[in-house]
Amino acid sequence: MATVLGGVADAFDLTKEDPRVLERYDTSTLVKPENIDRRWRNYQNYVDNVKSLGKLLLLARRLCERGAGFVTVTTNFVWDMHADVNNAPVGEGMGYMGVPLDWALSAFLADVESRGLAEKILLVVCGEIGRTPRINRAGGRDHWGNLGALLLAGGGLNMGQVIGRSDRTGGEPTTQPVRIQNLIATILRTLFDVGELRLVPGLPREIAQTMTAWEPIPGLM
Repeated sequence: MATVLGGVADAFDLTKEDPRVLERYDTSTLVKPENIDRRWRNYQNYVDNVKSLGKLLLLARRLCERGAGFVTVTTNFVWDMHADVNNAPVGEGMGYMGVPLDWALSAFLADVESRGLAEKILLVVCGEIGRTPRINRAGGRDHWGNLGALLLAGGGLNMGQVIGRSDRTGGEPTTQPVRIQNLIATILRTLFDVGELRLVPGLPREIAQTMTAWEPIPGLM
């Protein structure tokens, strides 16, 4: 409620947005519901994702412009692609999920750049877990905790690089692993100055420890 009352409520009114910008973000026409196989129990989730993803990223930009410090964007996404009764196999599933993601992210990045916000807004694209380096017998991929993909853009970080390497199967890291702690530390250091934060009275111990004990992702800061 404090966020809404703090002057951010206007961000939710997309009718105030330039129609050309709305069109650029629109992912709803990229994958038509009739072209998504209804045999998958997650059919409606595929439909919901393509309908809403672009608008949600536009909403995120509008929230950031109005002072929201941290915005999480999620849909009824279905990235599992296990090729079971719920999820399509990789080839089919990427057609449902990859196309709108690519469209929405490119729209967001071009938009914040044109508004001079690229250095102020950090985009983090990640999931909760990686996927098996080998395709299963049904043509899908399963959960894999040893390695996953992570994309960051903007926020004043050093862009245009690939950090970390995996083995030839994409299953294990062969360089120093980037862990969740490193990601959290990187995000926090785009929001706060460590030196100034140490002088803040009453700062929660957990935040202080995270800022001082955890290292950001090497090469980004």
